[in-house]
Amino acid sequence: MLDTRPDARVDRVTRLAQEIFGVPMVSVTLLDRDRQWRKSQIGLGGNEASREGAFCDLTVRTGDTLIVEDASIDDYFAENPFVVGDPHLRFYAGHPLQAPGGEHVGTLCILDTQPRSLDAREVELLREMAQWVQTELMAEDDLDHATVVQQALLPRETPEIAGYTLAAAATASGQLMGDLYDWYLHDGKLRMTLADVMGKGTGPAIVAASVRASLRTAPDRGLADAVGEADRLLESDLGRAGLFVTAVHAELDPDSGTISFVDAGHSLAFILRADGSWTPLRSTGLPLGMGFDFDRAAASVQLEPGDAFLCCSDGLLDILDDDPFDHVLRVIAAHGPVGAVAEAVRLAQERHAPDDVTVLLVRRDA
Repeated sequence: MLDTRPDARVDRVTRLAQEIFGVPMVSVTLLDRDRQWRKSQIGLGGNEASREGAFCDLTVRTGDTLIVEDASIDDYFAENPFVVGDPHLRFYAGHPLQAPGGEHVGTLCILDTQPRSLDAREVELLREMAQWVQTELMAEDDLDHATVVQQALLPRETPEIAGYTLAAAATASGQLMGDLYDWYLHDGKLRMTLADVMGKGTGPAIVAASVRASLRTAPDRGLADAVGEADRLLESDLGRAGLFVTAVHAELDPDSGTISFVDAGHSLAFILRADGSWTPLRSTGLPLGMGFDFDRAAASVQLEPGDAFLCCSDGLLDILDDDPFDHVLRVIAAHGPVGAVAEAVRLAQERHAPDDVTVLLVRRDA
C-alpha cells in the first residue's frame, strides 16, 4: 500500500476526523522499515517522515490505542524531535491499522500543538474511524488485485496474419473495466470479440470476464451459437442483477477477407473503406442478458485490400472530435492501425474519458 495514489474514500475519513475532533492535524500513516508514509493527511505539510521517534511507531508496536495528552511533560516523548522541534506536538491520539493478515502496519491519528484529552466516547469513536479506514484500505488492496487479474485476461499478444495489420487496446475510466476485447487464431481464422457491460466497476468487470470465458470455451461453435450460449448463461446466472451486455463476436477468414459477425445490440462495428467511406455492420440481435429468447444469425462482409474493420466501445465517442468519422480516418491515415489505437488510449487519459475506451482495428493491407 505504500506510495500508492491518494484515495478519495480515505481522504473523506481524514476530513471527517478533523471536523469531529476539532484538531489541526490528522493522518492515516503507514510504516515502512525506516519511514512513516501518510496515505492521507491534513496539516502535516508532507507525506513522509522518519519512523524513528514517531508516535505512530509506538502505537503500532503496542498494538492498541495510544493517547498522549501533553507530550512536553510525557516521560517517553518529552525530548522527542517532533515535540521539541517542528511541528511542536503536544497532543497525540492514534489507533493501529491492521493488514489483511493481522499485522499492525499503520495508524489513524489526530494531533494538536495544544494539550488536550479525549473522553471514553471520543476514544471509541477514534477506534471506529480507524476500523473504517482499515476497511477502505483493504478494499483498495482487493481492487488492486482485481485490476491485475483483469489486465491478465486481456490478450497478451497480437496475432500475426500475413497481409493484415492488427491493433487493439482497452483503458479503464476508473480502476476496473466493464469493457473487454479478445482475439485469437483458430484453424487459421481470427476470432474477435468486443463487449461492453452496462456500468463500470467490480460488478461489470466480473460479468465481462464471464462473457469472455463463455465465448472462448468452445471455438468450434458457430458465431451465432456461441453468442446465444453466452446470452443464456448470463440470463441464468445474472438475470436478476439487471446487467446487460452489448457485444460483437466476429471471425475473419484471412484468405478471402470475409468477416462473419454477430452484433448483439452493439452497433459500433464498421468497415472503413479504402476510399474513405464507412460501412456500418448490422446483424439482428438484442444485448445479452436481457431475458429474451432471441434467435441470432450471423452476417458477413467483405474486407478488400486497403479496408479496415473497426470495432469500439461507446467510450471512444466521448473523446473524439465533433466529426468522429473524420477524426478516426485522419488518425488512421496519419498513424496506421497501431498508432491510431495508441492515440485513442492517449486521448482517453488526456481528456479524462468518463467511460471505458476499447478499440479493435484490423486492416487488410493493400
